[in-house]
Amino acid sequence: MKLNMKFNKEKIFKNDGKKKLKNGSYSVILSLIVIAAVIIINLIVSEIPSQYTQIDLSAAKLYTVSDDTKEYLNTLDQDVTIYYIAQSGQEDDTIDKLLTRYDDLSKHIKVEKKDPVLHPKFTSQYTDQELADNSVIVVCGEKSKVIDNGQMYESEVNYQTYSSSITAFDGEGQVTSAIEYVTSDDLPVLYTLEGHGELELSTTVTDAIAKQNVEVKTLNLMTEENVPEDAEGIMIAAPASDLSEEEADKVIDYLENGGNAIIFSDYSETDMPNFQKVLENYGVKTVDGVVLEGNSKNYGYQMPYYLLPNVNESDVTEDVIDSGKYVMVPIAQGIEKLDQVRDTLTLTPILTTSDKAYSKTDIQNMENYEKADGDIEGPFDVGMYITESIDDDKETKIIYYSSSSILNDNVNQMVSGGNLELVTESIAAVCKSGDETSVSIQSKSLQTDYLTLTNYNASFWMIMSIIILPGLCLVCGLVIWLKRRKQ
Repeated sequence: MKLNMKFNKEKIFKNDGKKKLKNGSYSVILSLIVIAAVIIINLIVSEIPSQYTQIDLSAAKLYTVSDDTKEYLNTLDQDVTIYYIAQSGQEDDTIDKLLTRYDDLSKHIKVEKKDPVLHPKFTSQYTDQELADNSVIVVCGEKSKVIDNGQMYESEVNYQTYSSSITAFDGEGQVTSAIEYVTSDDLPVLYTLEGHGELELSTTVTDAIAKQNVEVKTLNLMTEENVPEDAEGIMIAAPASDLSEEEADKVIDYLENGGNAIIFSDYSETDMPNFQKVLENYGVKTVDGVVLEGNSKNYGYQMPYYLLPNVNESDVTEDVIDSGKYVMVPIAQGIEKLDQVRDTLTLTPILTTSDKAYSKTDIQNMENYEKADGDIEGPFDVGMYITESIDDDKETKIIYYSSSSILNDNVNQMVSGGNLELVTESIAAVCKSGDETSVSIQSKSLQTDYLTLTNYNASFWMIMSIIILPGLCLVCGLVIWLKRRKQ
């Protein structure tokens, strides 16, 4: 009996041990499967582009890459390396995420981080200057371009408090521009005419031109025999005095052989027949006086000469129209088409006033903004795109604006960058051939944009806020008081 009980106990213990071993094996196998699944899922997720795994919640979409950059990167056929210079643990989160987007968008782009502490001599291969943390170096073959951290953030100085504040992030614009630079064989050259008191371009404008990878050089046609052969285009920026007849002939000769130009002019009481000769050779001339708007929807800041013209559809204005921004053109002259022009010329108005605009001819004795006898009736063009086919391979392109104030930084701020956007697109049209892919990305504002109101809108909302809304409140209050009194 005792032997039998002992045997049963041993049998039970043996079966129980087998059961525990079996259950333990199942647990181990299940754990291994779960761990393997987690590893596989992590590997799969790591291969998903960051644009799908990292949502850009910033108000200005700081590290979201625009469609223009995406389209440009799709055409990229050269390998580009982007070196991100940053100490470990001190990376700029916005720049880091932006560069990750570039890495994901093209198989030809590779992003590498370089810690300046671990690699102190690395940047000396590309620049003699000491770079700030979170700078970028873009390299393709033997060409490279350095983007210092300060170039990615635009700042503004408050001269009342003597403090500086960051106003915009230009990371995408700078990086895309650098990629275009290092992958381009030759940079287009824009020559700016000098010697006649021409307008000096602001830093904002010159930086925007440089970001388009356009090289700017000065040109004095009094000393040069002709416009240099490497000129992709010339700029005539509102000369204060007239060109000589010889200079005008050199400009015309350049344009008639397929050259390109962007021209600005200002109202002046000084006669400039040679400058006008250049314009008239391409079918346009300026109207006497200064244009004033009679339609309150087409001017701003209660000044009828601060024009907010209609922006017409064209290759030059496409981006401005898409952005919905205004263009402001103060103190402009009307552009008039000549009655007789060559059949080869195509004149496309790009900025046009309303039908109620008129040109004040007697500026010196102007007592008010009202239309007077002798004033010229509109509408007027204040921006014109002129093209002429020379032969199958050449085409002359001229963009003409009848006010240089379109280049003014303060005026540009009044329309939240609309003027600069139009100017950069104009320069791109003049300096880039039809076969070239060019992209210009505007910086992303970190400030509240100006609210641009036409004079009509400003008057409407003033009446609404001061008269109509308070009046409605009084009427409603009176109705409620009368009802309660009757009860």
